[in-house]
Amino acid sequence: MDATPKILARAELWHARATGLLAVLGGVSVFFLVGVTMTAVFSRYVLNDPIYGIEDLSTMGLTVVVAGAVAYGADKGSHVNVNVIGMMAGRATTRYTDVLARLLGIGIVSVATYALFTKGSCGLPCGDITNNLSILHWPFYYILGFAMASYAVLLVVHLLIGLARWSGEDPNADAD
Repeated sequence: MDATPKILARAELWHARATGLLAVLGGVSVFFLVGVTMTAVFSRYVLNDPIYGIEDLSTMGLTVVVAGAVAYGADKGSHVNVNVIGMMAGRATTRYTDVLARLLGIGIVSVATYALFTKGSCGLPCGDITNNLSILHWPFYYILGFAMASYAVLLVVHLLIGLARWSGEDPNADAD
């Protein structure tokens, strides 16, 4: 029987759905970037006439791709890790190190989220525009901020699930 409280399981499910939306947005941005890159290459090398401001479009599109990747990657655990502590000390020790790592992660990602929303809210008075086309940065700061906030929420949910399943296996812990 699964010892995860239903509310935490539902929170994890809703988080996965929300990050799925960010991933779709990131995927659409990848297609946009492919189109922009193909157009830029064709214009520069075939027509010998580079498109003014194409770097601005590429940079802002890449920002959306990164936001989708951060949120979706966090949800799917698509990161590289080596669980040396688990291999050497076992689950008795990783119960504590998982809590510590998640608390540190929550703190770091929360600071990044705060910084992104703070910087994004400054906008035009701070000169947050692209060099050529003057695209405002604030929506892209907010998209990244939402992605990082999503990661922080996921870490909180995983922390609570880990605490709820303290005496058993943590489904979100790395395999030993």
